[in-house]
Amino acid sequence: MAQVFQSASSKAAIEKPRLSFWQIFNMSFGFLGIQFGFALQNGNASRILQTFGADVEHLSLFWLAAPITGMIVQPIIGHYSDRTWNRLGRRRPYFLTGAILSALALIIMPNSAVLANLLPPILVGAGMLMIMDASFNVAMEPFRALVADNLPDAQRSDGFSIQTFLIGVGAVVGSLLPYIMAEWLGISKTAAPGQIPANVIYSFYTGAVFLIGAIVWTVITTKEYSPAEYAKYHPDEDGVEEQKGLSTIFTDFSKMPVTMRQLGLVQFFSWFALFSMWVYSLPAIANHIYHVAPGDTSSAKFADAGNWVGFLFGIYNGVSAIYALFLPAIARATSRKIAHAISLTAGGIGLLSIYFIQNPDYLIFSMIGVGLAWGSILAMPYAILSGSIPAKKMGVYMGIFNFFITFPQIVNGLFSGIIVKQIYQGQAIYAIVLAGIFMICAAVSVLYVHDSKVTITH
Repeated sequence: MAQVFQSASSKAAIEKPRLSFWQIFNMSFGFLGIQFGFALQNGNASRILQTFGADVEHLSLFWLAAPITGMIVQPIIGHYSDRTWNRLGRRRPYFLTGAILSALALIIMPNSAVLANLLPPILVGAGMLMIMDASFNVAMEPFRALVADNLPDAQRSDGFSIQTFLIGVGAVVGSLLPYIMAEWLGISKTAAPGQIPANVIYSFYTGAVFLIGAIVWTVITTKEYSPAEYAKYHPDEDGVEEQKGLSTIFTDFSKMPVTMRQLGLVQFFSWFALFSMWVYSLPAIANHIYHVAPGDTSSAKFADAGNWVGFLFGIYNGVSAIYALFLPAIARATSRKIAHAISLTAGGIGLLSIYFIQNPDYLIFSMIGVGLAWGSILAMPYAILSGSIPAKKMGVYMGIFNFFITFPQIVNGLFSGIIVKQIYQGQAIYAIVLAGIFMICAAVSVLYVHDSKVTITH
């Protein structure tokens, strides 16, 4: 990365030009591809790892690869994307690199058994999960900063909402794809013990191609501001920042705005709940609703449960995509905090309701509540946060904010497996119940966050 950012002094700031709907759409389109791959991971990683021999109480430990790599990667990528520039721009080089690495991991993970002569498939699968999530984080982190970079304050909530809509669309397609391939296209949904079904493998291949294509579209269609233009819009950031390397991340962390600290508690409860849902939905639904015996990973019933969980994940992502379009209006009518609290409460009720359901079809209603929460989680915290951090630190603070996403997942991963085994006696459904309770705790805690801009203006 060739050129270090410098700012020129100026007497007054010039407002960034407003962007059209399609400019914002193209700028965020790459996120659709990332979420396509991310949804495949969320909906099928537990299934793949269980097929390769992971016990249900150990699943959360394997899933730790994701938040640990995110905690490390996102602040570093944010730090360097704030400071570098090349022919592709400021943020685009990072998410293009992440897309290529993510696609490779998507291709390799479901084929981990092929490498069994080198390492046990479970280790290869867990390693690919780590590489995949690290790559997703490389690609994902700059997109949040790109929205804040290119949009004026008045359009940021709209920008994050459009981004959330595209996230939802990508996640719907990624979540539903194994189900569609099995039920509509007739591709095999079962395989020999220790093997991944063909419908899952082909879904991962499709995700790899789509992910790269979506990222390339954003790279081609989106312009980033040059250093000179950046200085024109941010005259208050005069002078050349002293280069202190990665150590500045720790300084920035210690000086994070009060709003970010308060949002940290909201994020802890929210993402603890989400991690439990992603890890334990399949074993919980398979055992509690489909009555699949523990340890059964090769029966048609288990395959049906796995495909239905993917379908349900598509439902909540679809709801989030539609709901995101209405969030700015809801926030204007109430406030960003109230809108987020209402959404999180709906998610908590949705998760709690799973315990009382015995007909799998009724789980769709549970996922509607989860979708409202997910749509808000992807938009409102970032809209609240972006107004409280300096523009020249946008990338690194968006990366540091990821700490409040990864830390609760790490805590969950370290302890939930023990809790499921020792306290819940292997009944994963109780992990989903706890997730619902935590989501409601997040709804309460967001009411105490200081939002410097309590209304959204246009």
